[in-house]
Amino acid sequence: MSDPLPEGREIPFAWALVPIVTVIVALVWVLVVLPGGLDWSAIIAAATEAGVSPDALPTMPARFEGTGHLPLAFAAAVAALVARRFGWRWSTIQAGMVDTIRLSLGAVLILLTIPILIATWMAAGIVPALVTWGLALLQPEFFLPASCAVCSIISIATGSSWSTAGTVGVALIGVSSAMGIEPAMTAGAIISGAYLGDKLSPMSDTTNLAPAMAGSDLFNHIRHMAFTTGPSWVIAMAGFAGLGWTMDPGASPDSIAEIQRLIAAQYEPGPAHLAVPVLVVVLVARKMPALPTLLLGAALGGVMASIVQGYSAGEVLTFAMDGFASTTGHAAMDELLSRGGLRSMTDTVFLVIIAMAFGGVLERTGMLRVVAVQLLARARSTGSLIASTVLTAIGANILSADQYIAIVVPGRMYADEYRRRGLAPENLSRALEDGGTITSPLVPWSSCGAFMASTLGVATGSYWVFCFLNLVNPLISILYGFTGWTIRHVEKPNPPRTQA
Repeated sequence: MSDPLPEGREIPFAWALVPIVTVIVALVWVLVVLPGGLDWSAIIAAATEAGVSPDALPTMPARFEGTGHLPLAFAAAVAALVARRFGWRWSTIQAGMVDTIRLSLGAVLILLTIPILIATWMAAGIVPALVTWGLALLQPEFFLPASCAVCSIISIATGSSWSTAGTVGVALIGVSSAMGIEPAMTAGAIISGAYLGDKLSPMSDTTNLAPAMAGSDLFNHIRHMAFTTGPSWVIAMAGFAGLGWTMDPGASPDSIAEIQRLIAAQYEPGPAHLAVPVLVVVLVARKMPALPTLLLGAALGGVMASIVQGYSAGEVLTFAMDGFASTTGHAAMDELLSRGGLRSMTDTVFLVIIAMAFGGVLERTGMLRVVAVQLLARARSTGSLIASTVLTAIGANILSADQYIAIVVPGRMYADEYRRRGLAPENLSRALEDGGTITSPLVPWSSCGAFMASTLGVATGSYWVFCFLNLVNPLISILYGFTGWTIRHVEKPNPPRTQA
């Protein structure tokens, strides 16, 4: 925290808040004030299921597409003006944007690969086959907890929430739609399971990044996280089980049987349809990098679409670019199986780049650091220190739109204070993940939130309320901090001696 700034003056706390307030006001204005604001359909549906009349809720306009792009761009401009006000050169501000965008390019490449994979797997019959098997094996009342459990196992094996959601998650969304189960609930179960592995798998990048920032050992970090993540997962499973027993699936057995019959007639599901997804999961589990694995999976899906379904190479390339469009004539099935395509991800990529530019200005010019220092000054107890760490990580997720920054910035800010107070570094690394990793898919303009919404076809504003693991985990982490449960201490460092 005492490192000198490379140029310019330190931006005062009040001025550092200006871009933050700007983005909040701009988003609220676009979502609520402008015609065509926030989609409240999920809220109305949930209220109706709880017995509240829709007439008792305020009338809200239809969904406004692309709500985050311009508010974030405007806030980035305001942040740059604030930085210039305190002597920061434009070249440095721009470098901050570019460097942060560069950090996201790996995620962007995966964002662009997943819709190609989805399109070729749809055309090849892989996803339809998984859907029809899921309809045969899964009962509606057990579907949500089973979805969470399946995604938990795969994400722990692979260490990748994105690969889990982009493969098995897409199939589970298809199954839930055919069953008449609310897709937002299914997305919540998928994301809850996918992020269990993103936190606990030693192959996860964030699981390795957090202890590196805090100075703790990887496996000590994982064992320490189990104390907060384990109970959170149990609570999440109980929540999904409760939803499963109380919900009323909208699809009748006859409509489900009709979809199964149509899929069987068009795709003839068999063991061959399992080969490609199993290969992808095995390669990721064996530490093959995600991007080449997903590209291989997309290519093999295209080959299968040509060999098994008879599509030409030109048609497969068109599907990869524009998405696969099912033309069976059955409205529900065509809606279910028409997905993917590179073009479908362009708005999401633009959103991620703009959000990264905004976060890059705040990080490079020290505004995030200034806000974190103010939080640290108010953290007098162990509980308030851990709460500040978790809240700083959540805030960094919201402002920088990147879970890596949400881990790195608080990790750098708080590491010395944890040591000074005699707290083991795994307390810090756990708090970084309990606030940073786990909440990233709840932010619509973050790379994780944008990916999940685009891949699963469910808006972040609709699914976040059902991400039980992601919502409960930060609260349990803060609770442990104030109660002292599982908090580990080490010997405090001796203060430096002064010369008489």
